[in-house]
Amino acid sequence: MQKSKPAANPEAYVVALAGWQRDCVEHLRAAVHAVRGLDEVVKWGHLVYLSNGPVLLIRAEEQRVLFGFWRGQRLRDIEPRLKPGGKYEMANLVLGEGMSIDAALARRLVRKAVALNATLGDPTKLA
Repeated sequence: MQKSKPAANPEAYVVALAGWQRDCVEHLRAAVHAVRGLDEVVKWGHLVYLSNGPVLLIRAEEQRVLFGFWRGQRLRDIEPRLKPGGKYEMANLVLGEGMSIDAALARRLVRKAVALNATLGDPTKLA
């Protein structure tokens, strides 16, 4: 996708997508919305979910959609497809066309990530 002005809000972010990326983002977003206690914003050009600091992101790219967690390396026992990388114990699930994650598994990851922030604090303040 070309660099463009960031979406004004989460709804605009999703509306700007098409095809399998939109379907994937809508699926992930529905799973995230099923978990209480998260604020949804557009930050750094993609969807970011906050609860005592950043918890997770959903980012649509041209060839993939990322479902990333600030403390994702601590979630690999739940989802081994999470690939470590970056600061703050980040790990991302990389989804391509035709790939998905079960909604129940996605909710489990989100609940655990929220619980980690509740217990350990804002990951960006501790690094």
